[in-house]
Amino acid sequence: MDGRRIVMTLAFYPRGGSAQVVRYLGGALETLGRTVTVCCGSLGPPGSSAHAATFFAGLDVQALDFTEAAAWFDQGRDPMAAPVPFPPSFEDRPDVPDRVFASLDDDVYRRQVAVWQSLLERVGLPDLYHINHLTHVNDAVSAVGARPTVVHLHGTELKMLAKIRLGGGERWKHAAEWDQRLVRAGRRADRLVVISPTDRQLTIDLLGVAPSLIEVVPNGVDVTRFAPVHLTRSERLVQWRQWLVDEPRGWDENGQPGTIRYSDNELERHFLDPKTGELLPVLLFVGRFLNFKRVPLLVRAYAAVREALGPCPPPLVIWGGYPGEWEGEHPHTVATTMGVDGVFFVGWRGHEDLAVGFNCADIFVAPSVDEPFGQVYLEAMACELPVIATDSGGPQSFVNTDPARPNGWRVSPDNETELADAIVEAASSESTRLERGRNARQLIESQYDWRHIARQIDRIHDDLLT
Repeated sequence: MDGRRIVMTLAFYPRGGSAQVVRYLGGALETLGRTVTVCCGSLGPPGSSAHAATFFAGLDVQALDFTEAAAWFDQGRDPMAAPVPFPPSFEDRPDVPDRVFASLDDDVYRRQVAVWQSLLERVGLPDLYHINHLTHVNDAVSAVGARPTVVHLHGTELKMLAKIRLGGGERWKHAAEWDQRLVRAGRRADRLVVISPTDRQLTIDLLGVAPSLIEVVPNGVDVTRFAPVHLTRSERLVQWRQWLVDEPRGWDENGQPGTIRYSDNELERHFLDPKTGELLPVLLFVGRFLNFKRVPLLVRAYAAVREALGPCPPPLVIWGGYPGEWEGEHPHTVATTMGVDGVFFVGWRGHEDLAVGFNCADIFVAPSVDEPFGQVYLEAMACELPVIATDSGGPQSFVNTDPARPNGWRVSPDNETELADAIVEAASSESTRLERGRNARQLIESQYDWRHIARQIDRIHDDLLT
């Protein structure tokens, strides 16, 4: 089956972890001699981060352009009624064009399926479909023609299904219909790929599929792009100045990038030891501002860290948060209301910047609860950063799994005190940080290189095709 043609689908425009998986996995499969076509959404002009052909450069991309639908939303019209309707979301957020799946009626569902069916028919039948997520796209694939199908679950669809089972029907009018659709789509798959043992059990519980049909394959890391680079003090400071002072993209509750700005004085006051002039260790969070990420909790724990460490605490850099998108409390509002100094918001930046950002930091801290997997943890570890995570979700499968070779810290979920204590311990001992960071890199190289992951996925495809 050398040269087999695979169509990989993604219902959304490039944003978040599943888009990164498609980009890296697709490229790695092509190095094995496979031909990969990515069918996905796109938003904005060429060159923008959400533009599909730009984001998936190097792969064959066939995209639905959601730009007109986004403009409809800005004009006060229904983006789900546009000629190419805006995609739904697994999260329920106010005042955004991508309404949660479970709130959408049958007409919207049929319109979504129809535009995807049209795209897939233009692309033509492959040897195999590799579908990312459970969405309306699964039904469009079934309507186009019979081919072996792998469904790659990334955890967000499972979180929505769990919320539906826990009373989502009271909040979302069409929750029951979407529950049934996603369960049927999961059961139709020839094989399901999940990214952690935790999600494997969730898939069995929520979809009722046979355990023998589920494969656990973690996400991988581009170990060339995400690698340790030992920058000098001046080089690191230049980068932080660029991101925080010269080209600010941090945003507050109005959602506009650049509304949070910093001065040279603030940068030097919080990043440099006033006695020695040396850089203080930098704490880094990377991710979207979703409830399960617990960014407000991190800000509150950081307030306790500053009190514990006295006059020279490490700065906390919060990187990410898709502009205008957040759930619950906005972390900048929390920091402002509490009067917490030393918290810096970088905003949403590209993957290329992120690799440099990790190399300008010293500790990665992300207290997510039930993180579906944790791609960004692996990328941080690949850059020799020790990580602070919680005893829940995906990070349990790669953080401190070998007692003889710790690569970070794990704390109880939603425990502000334990989180603060772990940060204090990590910030107070450079030798411990360096040792755990080296252990982290070694684990990534041995188990999470995308080439290893692609071979595992390729074996699943082989099994279905032969």
